[in-house]
Amino acid sequence: MPAWLSLPEGVSTYSPDVDKIFYIILVVTGVAFILTEFLLFLFAFIYRKREGVRATYTHGNSRLEVVWTVVPAVMLIFLAIASRTAWVKIKGSIPKTDEEVVITASQFNWEIRYRGADGQFDTPDDVITSNDMHLPVGEPIRIHLRSKDVIHSFFLPQFRLKQDAVPGVTIDVWLQATRTGTFEIACAELCGFGHATMRGQLTVHEPGEYRAWLQEAQTAASAQAGAGAVLPAAKPPA
Repeated sequence: MPAWLSLPEGVSTYSPDVDKIFYIILVVTGVAFILTEFLLFLFAFIYRKREGVRATYTHGNSRLEVVWTVVPAVMLIFLAIASRTAWVKIKGSIPKTDEEVVITASQFNWEIRYRGADGQFDTPDDVITSNDMHLPVGEPIRIHLRSKDVIHSFFLPQFRLKQDAVPGVTIDVWLQATRTGTFEIACAELCGFGHATMRGQLTVHEPGEYRAWLQEAQTAASAQAGAGAVLPAAKPPA
């Protein structure tokens, strides 16, 4: 595949499934486009206006009409069947995991919340970061996605993960990183004047490095909670 047609590097376990469907659709629609444009210009040339040649009229061809109806229908059925496996794998169920994160979108910020030392969410010792997400490599992560104000869209291009965040609803998604690195978090839904600035950073660590970071953050959050510096956040609707 030429570089200008290639997707960004996939770094989640289900990236290959999404890429496969994307390229199948690209090839099918690309061939259909080229064939359609070829026939358009061919017919425009063959049936161009010429001196001494009278125009002819036709009421259609039943056989051709059946063909150009059945062929696209079969192609759509094929694409639906081919994509179902990937859809079920990604959306059908979430792997069991102890690693969970709550992400709350707002204009124009991503609030990332981890359990504190008490092992519970939405308590005073939660670890809270802004636009700065950390995850371990090789482990499934369950993400509880929320929104405070308008519809946002949580988008991790390299992970092939995109999910709307809807006010009043908690939507669960998951991912499992296949390599360490730093990646972009973007909002893919026009959410206001500051939409373009709603960007964050996801850092994928080795498991030991991630747990060391989380333990240090939990210790700091517990100290702040004990000192009364941080008040518990209001819990968004489930």
